[in-house]
Amino acid sequence: VQLQASGGGLVQPGGSLRLSCAASGFTLDYYAIGWFRQAPGKEREGVSCISSSDGSTYYVDSVKGRFTIYRDNAKNTVYLQMNSLKLEDTAVYSCATDCTMAADYWGEGTQVTVSS
Repeated sequence: VQLQASGGGLVQPGGSLRLSCAASGFTLDYYAIGWFRQAPGKEREGVSCISSSDGSTYYVDSVKGRFTIYRDNAKNTVYLQMNSLKLEDTAVYSCATDCTMAADYWGEGTQVTVSS
């Protein structure tokens, strides 16, 4: 059972990235999937989440209107499309099998750096 987060990188302010959370060994659509981030010197925070039942989504206020979370069940992957990136979005982003930090499974983080 494994989650793998990928898609991070270096981008200029205003740019876009798409993060992927891919699962192996289990089916992602049975789980709510959350994206979390941790910036240097700060606590980890929940960024976005998508439910397992009706596909409802949650976004932290700071990313509303800029980030979109969605599933591709055929690829067993959850994506986080990040647009209009800001300097303060710089962090290590991780995905997990829950909307809270009590998730059973976590993927290794992927670094997102927004810099001019």
